[in-house]
Amino acid sequence: MRGQQVKKVVVIGGGITGLTAAYYLQKEIKEKNLPIQLTLAEGSHRMGGKIQTLIKDGYVIERGPDSFVPRKAGPLNLAKEIGIDGKLVSSTWGKSYVIAGGELYPMPGGSIIGIPTQIAPFITTNLFSITGKMRAAADFILPRSAVTDDQSLGRFFRRRMGDEVVDNLIEPLLTGIYAGDIDQMSLMSTFPELHQIEQKHRSLIAGIKKAAAETEGEQKNGRFMTFTKGLQTLVDGVEAALEPETIHKGMKVSRINKEAGRGYTIEFTNGNVLDADSIVITTPHHSLQSMFPSHSFMDYLKEMPATSVATVAMGFDQSAIMKNVDGNEFIVSRNSDYSITACTWTHKKWPHSAPEGKVLMRVYLGKSGDETIVDLSDDQIEQIVLEDLEKIVELEGKPEFTVVTRYKDSMPQYTVGHKKRTEALYRNLEERLPGVFVAGSSYEGLGIPECIEQGEKVVKKTLEYVKDEERTS
Repeated sequence: MRGQQVKKVVVIGGGITGLTAAYYLQKEIKEKNLPIQLTLAEGSHRMGGKIQTLIKDGYVIERGPDSFVPRKAGPLNLAKEIGIDGKLVSSTWGKSYVIAGGELYPMPGGSIIGIPTQIAPFITTNLFSITGKMRAAADFILPRSAVTDDQSLGRFFRRRMGDEVVDNLIEPLLTGIYAGDIDQMSLMSTFPELHQIEQKHRSLIAGIKKAAAETEGEQKNGRFMTFTKGLQTLVDGVEAALEPETIHKGMKVSRINKEAGRGYTIEFTNGNVLDADSIVITTPHHSLQSMFPSHSFMDYLKEMPATSVATVAMGFDQSAIMKNVDGNEFIVSRNSDYSITACTWTHKKWPHSAPEGKVLMRVYLGKSGDETIVDLSDDQIEQIVLEDLEKIVELEGKPEFTVVTRYKDSMPQYTVGHKKRTEALYRNLEERLPGVFVAGSSYEGLGIPECIEQGEKVVKKTLEYVKDEERTS
């Protein structure tokens, strides 16, 4: 690097997107001997963002996401890169249920995002009325959607499958993923492939069934994956792989100023200041606008909704469960008198997560239009959860422990038009703030694979920019 001007790249945010970006940037710098100084600035005193694992009395308790679906290679590749792929484990198979109208129904076999790919289980289920089933069957004869632009998930699914299937199955499934209002959420930013399937095959059921047959066998070892000591293993592994001088915790950005010439000055709430030639920002969208208050093209981010959610982990002795349900999880439809939105029998789904003879349940709370429950006290939330669980499993006594975790405004909502707004944001950043890049759950996917993928993509953009800067400077 002798004789070359060192470029300063700062990654802001130490969630999985920021960690991924920092790791792959460091890898490129080392392998190609690039004249780049890398800094990772995290506002809190821990890395990982929403990923947080608690090890307690032999339990492995996830306070945020509990796994990932390995449809995309990002998580597996990253785990292999840092040498922890041997600690990966797949979930066990088990029945899933839906609570609708207060009753517990087995989820129809072959359902993908609530769309039936096997006709017999759909016909025989008691989850839907005969009228609801007949309405869903209209998918085979309905024409393709004439909407070529974006539309809401609710509009798309209701047109194809009818209200009953949407309300009793599709909506609660999607609430578990996005905690949002499907009648506001963007189809093109969440499931664009479904629009493509409908346009190609006309029938959504027939198209999804064909797509499922083509990928049959890919998930034989389980639908989800994690690590034996939880997802924190991935966070800790990436952090350990970074050079210690790269990481700066407790560094929350207050403002970023564009300098008259090239580059930026980053001001932090603790009084520190960093200079940067390029900046990768992976923090939530509402903080991005506050970093650049004078740039009106980011103002829409202040209005972009985000839902508050909570998770409640409870440990029991097996003797406390008076009614054993043969399954791994259940979801709750909106027409049921329950406060919880879903529950996982974690010890069944992940046998490594609880000691022998113990039960670990993980309950989810919070969804669009019903977020006040997240603000209740731990004791109040515990009581509400126990009352709901009592209707399903008939509990004897109190849990051995309860761990409540709240995430305020943590689930970005991709409302209709989100993709176009995000593309406009990228263009404006390129034109007005060259060298500033954004990535993370607010933009192109909430899941761990999507966030890792964004982290990898932003590395390429950053290196291309720095290379161009070297040529023109």
